[in-house]
Amino acid sequence: MSASALVCLAPGSEETEAVTTIDLLVRGGISVTTASVASDGNLAITCSRGVKLLADAPLVSVADGDFDVLVLPGGIKGAECFRDSPLLVETVRQFHASGRIVATICAAAATVLVPHNLFPIGNMTGFPALKEKIPPEQWQDKRVVWDPRVKLLTSQGPGTAIDFALKIIDLLVGGEKAHEVASQLVIPAGIYNYYGA
Repeated sequence: MSASALVCLAPGSEETEAVTTIDLLVRGGISVTTASVASDGNLAITCSRGVKLLADAPLVSVADGDFDVLVLPGGIKGAECFRDSPLLVETVRQFHASGRIVATICAAAATVLVPHNLFPIGNMTGFPALKEKIPPEQWQDKRVVWDPRVKLLTSQGPGTAIDFALKIIDLLVGGEKAHEVASQLVIPAGIYNYYGA
């Protein structure tokens, strides 16, 4: 069975982070399902810069699926929508409790994970302007932070979305596939460029 990802979307989600992650995961052979967390259940999502995305299903119909990773893009309004959704918060809890990967980028860690105390331990990063909202003993000022103890992957923003997505591919499919995807992208050397040996 191939690896699978559940990518949540909400009004105000950051489109670069969402689309970059979805695109790279698909390139990595990972099956991606997008879920709307909109309070009205609408599948048409208007993102933070006005780009419109169409989710595959409302979260309520796919939350119990057997996905390997749960991805929460940033965008402050989208992250606030996640934070205020009891179903989304419970979905994060279930992924964490079952030992599956939770992956957040940009505003999502500080806005969703911390207020609900979803990862009381676990190193994390996020959008640098929100650093003060993450406990100092958990904050790491890195583009991508993977904490294998709690299966938490976090990243900082639109400019780190490629590194973030490549790390998900590495974790789910392996470094060789991450290298293959990275080599298609003509990207400069980064922390997860997979160009090394």
